[in-house]
Amino acid sequence: MRPPVSVPALSRRAKVVIGAIAVLLVLFTAIGTLTNVYVDYLWFDETGYTEVFWTELQTRALLFAVAGVATGGLTALAIHLAYRFRPTFRPMSLEQQNLERYRQSIEPRRTLVTAAVAVVLGLFAGATAQGSWETWLQFRNSTPFGRTDPEFGLDISFFVFDYPFYRLLLSFGFAIVILALIGSLLTHYVFGGLRLQTPGQKLTTAAMIQLSVLLGLFVALKAVAYWLDRYALAFSDRGDLFTGASYTDVNALLPAKTILVFAAIVCAVAFFANVVVRNFQLPAAALVLLLISSLVIGVAWPAIVQQFVVRPSANEREADFIERAIASTRDAYGLLGVDYVNYAQQETGEEVDATAALAELRADTETIPNARLLDPNVLADTFTARQQIRNVYGFPEKLDIDRYTIGGDTQDYVVAVRELNSQGLSENQDTWINRHTVYTHGNGFVAAPANEVVAGQEGGEPDFTTRDLPTRGTIEVSEDGARIYYGELMQDYSVVGAPEGAESREFDLPEGSDGEGQINNTYDGRGGVEMGSFFRQLVFAIFYRERNFLLSSAVNEASKVLYVRDPMDRVEKAAPFLTVDGDPYPAVIDGRVVWMLDGYTTSESFPYSEQMELGEAATDAITGQGTTALPDETFNYIRNSVKATVDAYDGSVTLYEWDREDPVLQTYMKAFPGLVESRDSMPAELVSHVRYPEDLFKVQRDILTRYHVSDPGDFYSGNDRWAVPADPTVDTQEPQPPYYILAARPGEEGATFQLTSALNAFRRENLSAFVSASSAPETYGQIQVLTLPGNTPFRGPQQVQQSFNTNDEVARDLTLFNSQDSQAVFGNLLTLPIGDDGLLYVQPLYVEGTGENSFPLLRKVLVNYGDRVGYADTLAQALDQVFGAGAGEAATDSGDIPDTAEDAAGPADDPAAPTTPAPAPAPAPDGTTGTPDLQSAVDAINGALAALEAAQRAGDFAAQGQALEDLQAAVEAYQAAQAQAAEAPAAPAAVSPGG
Repeated sequence: MRPPVSVPALSRRAKVVIGAIAVLLVLFTAIGTLTNVYVDYLWFDETGYTEVFWTELQTRALLFAVAGVATGGLTALAIHLAYRFRPTFRPMSLEQQNLERYRQSIEPRRTLVTAAVAVVLGLFAGATAQGSWETWLQFRNSTPFGRTDPEFGLDISFFVFDYPFYRLLLSFGFAIVILALIGSLLTHYVFGGLRLQTPGQKLTTAAMIQLSVLLGLFVALKAVAYWLDRYALAFSDRGDLFTGASYTDVNALLPAKTILVFAAIVCAVAFFANVVVRNFQLPAAALVLLLISSLVIGVAWPAIVQQFVVRPSANEREADFIERAIASTRDAYGLLGVDYVNYAQQETGEEVDATAALAELRADTETIPNARLLDPNVLADTFTARQQIRNVYGFPEKLDIDRYTIGGDTQDYVVAVRELNSQGLSENQDTWINRHTVYTHGNGFVAAPANEVVAGQEGGEPDFTTRDLPTRGTIEVSEDGARIYYGELMQDYSVVGAPEGAESREFDLPEGSDGEGQINNTYDGRGGVEMGSFFRQLVFAIFYRERNFLLSSAVNEASKVLYVRDPMDRVEKAAPFLTVDGDPYPAVIDGRVVWMLDGYTTSESFPYSEQMELGEAATDAITGQGTTALPDETFNYIRNSVKATVDAYDGSVTLYEWDREDPVLQTYMKAFPGLVESRDSMPAELVSHVRYPEDLFKVQRDILTRYHVSDPGDFYSGNDRWAVPADPTVDTQEPQPPYYILAARPGEEGATFQLTSALNAFRRENLSAFVSASSAPETYGQIQVLTLPGNTPFRGPQQVQQSFNTNDEVARDLTLFNSQDSQAVFGNLLTLPIGDDGLLYVQPLYVEGTGENSFPLLRKVLVNYGDRVGYADTLAQALDQVFGAGAGEAATDSGDIPDTAEDAAGPADDPAAPTTPAPAPAPAPDGTTGTPDLQSAVDAINGALAALEAAQRAGDFAAQGQALEDLQAAVEAYQAAQAQAAEAPAAPAAVSPGG
């Protein structure tokens, strides 16, 4: 027998050094962790959401403790029992002689080793379990959906709230049993209860009993797993085209799982019986039977049914299950109330009926007058060039669209706030004092009507109706309300505030006509965490690793620290169960700038609903360019359940219950009482600025491409499938973004603010549908789908863009614009429904210099209707080219768009401009329009128009040509007479779509 191996003893000095290092590591880790938790608590205390902090912390701690104690404790108990019932005498063998060395080494430290194993396993288990705190809160506060699934007859809440928690418990049950089994096996082996190489009995009685019980528990848990697997069929992906239980799942796999439940129970009983029988032959036979059964009836039989029963006639076998999937998917994604409208457009290849088209345009008083010519995805540089004011300010990469009612007229605007941009600080400005205590906030709100640009010498720029510093214009903003301490560009912290009577140090406004001076300000809002004491200064010095919190005179007892300043981060922190839309937008509410955000509740456990990746489904061509990508998480249920606001001055976060029927939100409202306010408490002015969220709309339009079909046979064949078109304005295959427009929807009175998107036929570039979601408070969330005839090819966005690019005049100008000194930038290609059967494409074309400080200016407008392309300086002129003379004036003057000097000046002197008659002067008191020459020219224009209309009705092309020649001559005569009568040139003014 070999002598036992002794463990060398450590010297006292080594023990002291190791102990000191261990203490320091623990101390630094503890200080860092406690500092992070305390700073988090201070933020929640500042915002008034400490209930969220404590509820989440307590829930995490509870799960950590329960899982840690259960895993570590039960594993340690199994190891202890294995040691407790070890054999007193062990047969002599080479195996036992080798193990004796380990036994003698472990024996003096057995309690410490067992405790260490328990602690390590407990920590891992607790860390894993605490991450599932939302699963526990959902289970504990479950709210019924009031609807049952079609297969099991259970309320949907069982699948969404209960089933995930049962699976969590089962996974920990398996983990504990496996760890206990491994610990028992190792202990029995080391201490002689299990003898692999020793002749004779391989297991002692105690070892056989303990291992039989543990294996019996494992198989019993397997029986529970088989039972829960039955409900997992509601999420099956066996069907290639849909999610949920298929014919094979219901008719082959479901009975098999039920049989396997009883087979596993029998096998577990056999293992438990081995406590008395003490012969592994019976449980081994039962286990082999269970394995064979699982392979035969759980794998082979469903495969046979799928191959020989389902596939030969899958469209018939799966019909009922496809119906389930369609209904459940529509329900899960909020698409049950979609309004489908059969919509017919001018067919490609046919001549445009000018009379009918002109009538449609004249009747349209809402859509074309509001046609958006400013693209918020393009104009960030233009806003920066004209409204940045100082280098410390900046605008987001993507601007926003909102609407305001001014003077009784509702108009959509491109809006932005002038934020602090720390990246724009010059080298001498970029010190700790300047970055964190002087340049602390942005200032101002900027807005420009979306359908207007400035005419005259600086033509093509937005008409900033709200602008400058201090903010002035048509949208009134208070002095404090214009200060932006919280925004999308603010990723750094600021130290604000000062003792009473102290000199202000925060840069607030430029001063003087030259803008070289400055006015300072001291923050007096309720936002921010108060410093108050040396202890908090020390905490923030540790948290930010910045000694100036302790040394700088700018940090004092009156100071506050502003952090977590991005509106998305603040809402996600205040309501951690929400997924926040990637595009917050500013709105002026009662004179204050507030950020408006949309919060989603999601689930991946809605039965029979198609599962998607959230980040992938909500991605388009501009994601990441001013908008934030959503997380890549699996989901199959989504609701826009919360509208949130973040005050740009004091950072206060307010959550409003928007979807009152969402059980997921109601469940979390039970878990966090008082967190979400009632929808009735939303101010009316705030409600008037809510928008249908973009990310939700992108998910829904993706679902609609497949699930707009109701017939199972059509769904299976896929012959009416749609697709989201790629963005034609950029060199990418990413989906085209949806666009906000102010327009009238077919069948509705008046213009509404809505989010829209075109949809193509699957793997074709032809248009199949047009989707819009209303943002109007009265009709919010109503989705309308205009479906186009499938037997006629209508142009989709890519084809329309191609028709623009290949137009002779456009191609010539693109060659000119894309030079060494400039480049052409296509704006958003808008699809506008006109009347009851027309879709009009409108696209602005900008030109941007290639210099360092260049910015895009609107230069041209493109229009497409059927096969007709219009390309001119204004929308009115482009419409004239498509629909005939007078169409542009008829369309763009229908709404309440103000007249301008350019409107009165007639068409631009451009070779590409159409021969469009200018609007006649106002009649004189005697009923004439002014001079005899002008009156004669107007009479000639009217006569030519009447002749043209008559020729078009008769289809007389020769007469049409003659009428056009007469019209051209009359227009030239009118322009000559007008030039003689003009006393002075018109002043530059804002130009509407018609100007």
